[in-house]
Amino acid sequence: MKKHFISNSTESTRMFRYDWMEALSKVHFTVPLFIYVPVILFFCWKALFVEQLGALSFLGYVLLGLFVWSLTEYLLHRFVFHYVPESEWGLRLHFIFHGVHHDYPSDAKRLVMPPSASIPMATILYLLFSLVLSGAPLYSFFAAFLVGYLFYDISHYALHHFNFKGKFWKKLKKHHMLHHYADATKGYGVSSSFWDKVFGSDFLKK
Repeated sequence: MKKHFISNSTESTRMFRYDWMEALSKVHFTVPLFIYVPVILFFCWKALFVEQLGALSFLGYVLLGLFVWSLTEYLLHRFVFHYVPESEWGLRLHFIFHGVHHDYPSDAKRLVMPPSASIPMATILYLLFSLVLSGAPLYSFFAAFLVGYLFYDISHYALHHFNFKGKFWKKLKKHHMLHHYADATKGYGVSSSFWDKVFGSDFLKK
């Protein structure tokens, strides 16, 4: 397999000519928590106390939201983030959205999705889900979907920068490091390796 350039520096490489664009591409790993935890609590409040959804129904939509997020995470990573176009401008977009992470995997400011990208994406997905669900089911489902996203985003940072002792986290970190340093065509799941096993893109680990 062809070897690619990989830097283990925690510093950021410059991607944009303009300072304001450069600033929008970087974010501290705690920022998504400050943005989305209040949104999640708001949707839960709407579902349980405004719409008065029953506890069992709420739990059912929460589980569905987490399930759909886990599949979305896998599909986005495999088929969108790792799609490499041939055009020059397409390659530039690919580098901005994901290529830079593979070249600079320890960059501390580009490990979680910046709000400039995550908020528009979350809005679009909410509107798409609203074509199928509405009211309390939508609020419950989307709250859980955002929980899944937060777990993915924060765990992604942790996998690159934390030293774990627990078996679960050590196994998950190994899975993601193999994706970065062994074979980027496998191991697309970040917060779980479940879908890699389902779709045959897992590593043969000893």
